[in-house]
Amino acid sequence: MPLPDGGSVPWPPPHCEPINQQYATWAAWWTGDVDQLAAIYGSDGGGRDTYGFFASEGGGFKATAKRAMQAIRRWFWGERQNASQPRSRLHVPLAGDIATASADLLFSEPPTITVDKDPVDEPGEEQTDEVTQARLDLLWGDSTHAALLEAAEVCAALGGVYLRIVWGSDRAYPWITAVHPDVAVPEWQWGRLAAVTFWRELGRRGKTVWRHLERHEPGKILHGLYEGTVDEIGRVVPLTDHPATKHLADDRLVNGNEIHTGTNRLTASYIPNVRPNRVWRNVPDAAYLGRPDIAGTEPLLDALDLTWSSWVRDVDLGKARLIVPQEYLQSNGPGQGASVDLDREVYEGVNIMGSERGDKVQMEQVQFKIRVDEHRSTADALKATIVGAAGYSVSTFGMEGDGQAVTATEIAARDRRSLITRDRKVRYWRSELADLLETWTYVDAVQYKSGIKPQRPVIEWAAAVSVDPEALARELRELHIAEAISIEQKVRRQHPDWDNDQVADEVTRIREDYGHVVEDPGTFTGVGGGPGNPGDPGQPPSGG
Repeated sequence: MPLPDGGSVPWPPPHCEPINQQYATWAAWWTGDVDQLAAIYGSDGGGRDTYGFFASEGGGFKATAKRAMQAIRRWFWGERQNASQPRSRLHVPLAGDIATASADLLFSEPPTITVDKDPVDEPGEEQTDEVTQARLDLLWGDSTHAALLEAAEVCAALGGVYLRIVWGSDRAYPWITAVHPDVAVPEWQWGRLAAVTFWRELGRRGKTVWRHLERHEPGKILHGLYEGTVDEIGRVVPLTDHPATKHLADDRLVNGNEIHTGTNRLTASYIPNVRPNRVWRNVPDAAYLGRPDIAGTEPLLDALDLTWSSWVRDVDLGKARLIVPQEYLQSNGPGQGASVDLDREVYEGVNIMGSERGDKVQMEQVQFKIRVDEHRSTADALKATIVGAAGYSVSTFGMEGDGQAVTATEIAARDRRSLITRDRKVRYWRSELADLLETWTYVDAVQYKSGIKPQRPVIEWAAAVSVDPEALARELRELHIAEAISIEQKVRRQHPDWDNDQVADEVTRIREDYGHVVEDPGTFTGVGGGPGNPGDPGQPPSGG
């Protein structure tokens, strides 16, 4: 769909409404917004149905059954608070921790990007496209790395993320930014992103809402500024009417709101977290969206917050309290109540009326037991179940281990589930990121006249677990003793990131340093290196 013409067009589009409602639920768990959690689960017991089993246009049996189930379902965050005795509710930020861990597993060390080799004049030789590689290295700095970390966390939390290429006169090269999926309207073709419209609210004044729409199509980007209401897009106004879009109104615009990218490729991409999305698998507008790590674990997250809040409630109730006879209380005056002096050292016991044994009422200490073990074991079991359902090993979150040093092999075995999930996500990221970087080279060549050769770069992720140097040295030594490995393979195992030229140079140096170089028989003259030298066995010693 093109940019809306304005008027009473609903915005966001109606088909995005149930999708955005689910995004709001996942975002509440991710951000730990307790007010949002209470609003979502307190309204209808867990958010509106997103084209699920109970969706019905006309209500009827499905709608009735849905309301009945929501009435029966009990959510901790859906409980109504008693105004006279409000209950303390705490949130465990496990959903946020999972999203952060996912981003760290993917981009704690940035992947490397290299360009393809270019053939040179001599047969069999290749050289690197140094101009293109230098431009990519300029892009591949800390700012891009930070943007990818942000994008990866959003991707794990909301099921996917958009990346877009932007450029301007204030930067020496195009750069990449992340866009959250709840402010995007995608269009799909055969499972691939064909176009997407990003939108943002620029501000509100009374009932007036300003929105900026940015639509990415193959070959161009369209911008639109709208003055509408909360529910409607409103009328189209010039980009110069708002400070946030004023900079877009320059000589680059074609037809008043178009920016031609100089390539027929799409300057935005969508990276799913994992697929399929089980909730929306039969929904055409959402079938190709990814699912977040916490999808399906919302009831467990709710139970974890219940357990943690109960634990803290035990701590509160476990405070030592005193039951004091009324006779020990001192009046503070009319309407001021009464109090007891806890620093007083001597009190006189109060006789109990009617007691034949002369019992006296004393102060009584009351302190309830804090059920530490019960709460800890329940919370740990819930955490382990949630983390496992999200696709990670509990050790990734520090829930195992005694602090002793372990080898890389032991770490890999312990974190195997997390590493499998990481490899699965890398496959999504590598494909989409390589496509976007190829588009980046086209944009850079056209918009900045950089002279680079547009091409698809090669992206390689670093190993998730660093190799233990001691273990590697021991393994290589044993293979050497068994005469089962060459010098070249030793170098490759020691430096897996080196190319063929670097490996060959290192092998040559090793042979020279350790005397492994075989002399040419045609020029070999002995240890001394030449006729007449002391080391030449064919000559008599000097002075003989």
